[in-house]
Amino acid sequence: MAGPDAAEAEAAPRRSFARQFWRIARGYYTSPGDRRRAWMLTFAVVALTIAQIVVQVRFNIWNRDFFNALENRDRVAFFSQLWLLLFLVLAAMGTAVAQLWAKQMLSLDWRRWLVHSLQSRWLESGLHYQLNFMPDAADNPDQRISENTRWATAMAVDIVVGLMGAILTLISFIGILWTLSGSLRFAFGAYEFDVPGYMVWAALIYALVGSVVTFFIGAPMVDLNVRRNEAESSHRFALIRMRESSEGIALIRGEPDEDRNLRAAFGRVVGVMKQLYGRERALVYITSAYGMLAGVVPIVVASPKYFAGAITLGVLMQITQAFLEVTRNLNWFVDRFPMLADWRSHIERVAALEDTFESAASMEADQTIHLVTGPTEDGREVLAFRDLQVGHADGNVVIQEATAEIAAGEKVLIVGESGTGKSTLFRAIAGLWPWGSGEIRLPPREKMFFMPQRPYLPLGTLRAALSYPASPKKFADAAMVAALERCALPHLTTRLDEEDRWDRVLSLGEQQRLAFARLLLHKPRWVFLDEATAALDDDNQDSMMRLFREELAESALVSIGHRPGLDAYHDRTLHLTRAPDGARLEVRRRTSQPRPPRRRAGPLIAAGRGALRRMMRRG
Repeated sequence: MAGPDAAEAEAAPRRSFARQFWRIARGYYTSPGDRRRAWMLTFAVVALTIAQIVVQVRFNIWNRDFFNALENRDRVAFFSQLWLLLFLVLAAMGTAVAQLWAKQMLSLDWRRWLVHSLQSRWLESGLHYQLNFMPDAADNPDQRISENTRWATAMAVDIVVGLMGAILTLISFIGILWTLSGSLRFAFGAYEFDVPGYMVWAALIYALVGSVVTFFIGAPMVDLNVRRNEAESSHRFALIRMRESSEGIALIRGEPDEDRNLRAAFGRVVGVMKQLYGRERALVYITSAYGMLAGVVPIVVASPKYFAGAITLGVLMQITQAFLEVTRNLNWFVDRFPMLADWRSHIERVAALEDTFESAASMEADQTIHLVTGPTEDGREVLAFRDLQVGHADGNVVIQEATAEIAAGEKVLIVGESGTGKSTLFRAIAGLWPWGSGEIRLPPREKMFFMPQRPYLPLGTLRAALSYPASPKKFADAAMVAALERCALPHLTTRLDEEDRWDRVLSLGEQQRLAFARLLLHKPRWVFLDEATAALDDDNQDSMMRLFREELAESALVSIGHRPGLDAYHDRTLHLTRAPDGARLEVRRRTSQPRPPRRRAGPLIAAGRGALRRMMRRG
């Protein structure tokens, strides 16, 4: 997989940031199952934002009346304004809490839709597996789905609602400030001229200076936040990978080397964070001075009119408060620049993942391995290769023009040297490997059952792991117990409802036998084994493979394996022979070697076999 820089650089030119954001928002607001709730919550947010602005405008008028009462020493008016202030405070509290609730529900619902959408696309047709082999795939899709979607949606709601509120507030208070400030006469030598609404122009100049300085200081923070996200996700991936490989690391005493690698990974985080913090400190120089002067500048600018007696103290305070609102909303960009930079990095990471999904879908549409599901023209159910060529995503050929046919009920072993593409062929049959050419004719997917070397055991109860991918309710307890006993796992029959990390509790050999017990429950017509007995001793391997002579005698079996004695359980062998231009598939008929005599089953296996036969007769 290519590094994150390559993925982001490849995705960035395709869409501008605005188009990336619009794509994420449009999907939510046009989703058939979610759009009604999305628009209702959006309407609630907009209405409550307008209500907040109405309260702010009324508070501005209160400022004038309150300070006029003070200047006039009007006790009645003073206490009357205090009662009005109490009402305004209650109204502000109510609208603020209600708007916060609406914003929270909108961001949460949007995130739910986005996560479900990305998860579904990630899990579709084995895409989560194919991403590991795509050269420009977005890195760490799990972190993008879990973490970046959270901030992409929550920050989007905050930013869009904040911007809308800033624009509406600005419109409201510019009118107030223009009306209150009137015009101011300026004289330069023999020239005199009036500046109407001069306080508005003063606010615009003050905000423009702050915005320009902030932009030039804070612009690099966008790239720094992208790099920070990449470094954080890479460090997290290194920690997860070490945890998953902890046994191998501990056995070879690789902890010092892992510590060095983890320190290096986190060192990249520290390096980016130092640069980011430096930019934030530079911004604080501007914002701290800017905020302190914002309360003084309007008084200084309006003071000539106050000293001339043209305005009262109340009007001066109203002008000051209106000036602060105008500059605050004009400087919305200044105040939110670090947040905007961080938000953009999250949007770009989510958009890059969507770009990867679209690239994969396009690749699948253009793939040249043609998968055909269903019987042949004469009605036979087969697995057939027609001029099949299997390669890598970079174009290198692994298997060159294989042609073979496996009939229903046939038992076939595929062998070859390491690196000749046996497991890659296994993935192509499963529909997980689209790179290559030719045709694969498949039996119906619901009749196929794949068993890799390390079985997947989902989180939850043993019952769920045994019945996977079907629901645990599909199989009776007696059937599950009989399957476990037949596969020499009687010690697990009383633990069906226990929840544990079964991939850690059970040895690899026990996991492989559990997979065969799962196979007994599902009874598929086609079984595909990829080194599925590699961790079993000879006796357990023979016991598991005898399933295909006895309980699953009617099922077709396609095996990949190196273990001695496996060929005796198959009707014929397909050999992958290494060649310079890709391995060749050679068909060899059934070996003359006799099948090994049946070993006398041990008491546990015999008891399990008998219980399973009784269950099958009752069924």
